[in-house]
Amino acid sequence: MKKLIALLLIVNVIFITNVFSQEKKETEEKQIKILISTDYGDMTAILYNETPQHRDNFVKLINEGWYEGSPFHRVMQNFMIQGGQNADGRLDPGYTIPAEFVPGKYHKKGALAAARKSDPVNPEKASSGSQFYFVQGQVLADENIDMYANRLGIEIGEQQREAYKTIGGTPHLDGSYTVFGEVIDGMDVIDKIAAVKTEGSNKPVEDITMSIKIIE
Repeated sequence: MKKLIALLLIVNVIFITNVFSQEKKETEEKQIKILISTDYGDMTAILYNETPQHRDNFVKLINEGWYEGSPFHRVMQNFMIQGGQNADGRLDPGYTIPAEFVPGKYHKKGALAAARKSDPVNPEKASSGSQFYFVQGQVLADENIDMYANRLGIEIGEQQREAYKTIGGTPHLDGSYTVFGEVIDGMDVIDKIAAVKTEGSNKPVEDITMSIKIIE
C-alpha cells in the first residue's frame, strides 16, 4: 500500500511539473501583437521574442504614445515604407539599440525592421531608437536571389528563398538591418502606402499618419 501511495505521489509530481513546464513554454513563446492604424487601413503585426531589445523598446515607445500621429515620412515603391519620428518632429528618442541579427528573420514582404545610420558612422549597425520600416520589396527569380547571396556572402535557406520568389522582399538588407517583427494581416496597406505620390526625399505629398497599440 505504501509503495502504491509513493508511486501515485511520484506520478502526481511529474504531471504537475509537466503542466507548469508547458505553461512556461507557452508563455515564453507567446508573441506580442500590435495594431498599426493608418489613413489607408489597419495592419496587425507580431514582435519577435528572438529580438528582445527591439521588442521591448518598441513596446515602451508604444506605451509612451511616441507613435500617436507619427507620419510615414519616407515611402519608396517596390522597396519599403518608413516611419518612426514623433508627431512633434523629433526623429528619434536620442539613443540606439544594439543590432540583433537572428537567423531565419529576414526581409520578406511585411517584415518589420529597424532603420539606422549608415555603416561609415555606425559600423556596429546599431538601430535607431524609434525609426522603423515595413518591407514591400519585389518578387525575385532564383538568379537574382543568388546574386544577392554571392554579393553579400550570405546563405539563403530554402524557406527564405521561397518567400522571396512568391511574396517578395529585399534580400540585400539581410544581415545589415535588424528584423524584429512581421505583418500578419493587412499586407495590402503596405502596397497602398507605397503607391502614394511622393516629393523630395521620398516624402509623401499628403501626410500619412499612424497610431500603434498593443492588442495582445
